[in-house]
Amino acid sequence: MTYTNDGRVNWSRTYERLISSLVSLGYPAELGDIIAEHIGSPKGIERMISYLNYVKPDKVELIVDEMLAIKSEVDR
Repeated sequence: MTYTNDGRVNWSRTYERLISSLVSLGYPAELGDIIAEHIGSPKGIERMISYLNYVKPDKVELIVDEMLAIKSEVDR
């Protein structure tokens, strides 16, 4: 996949927002690496950020379930 400079900047900003949301909830930043790798698109990661900020899940299992649901929709 080829990204323009704007695409890389968008990806980077989205990734940083994901990390920030996770860390603010007390989760390790490394979880963001796993989520970003599995979801694979800035739009999908934006959905995860919205979920994290709205639901504020208290279990990592809830985050993983949402990640898998988002990934499934992205793949369709």
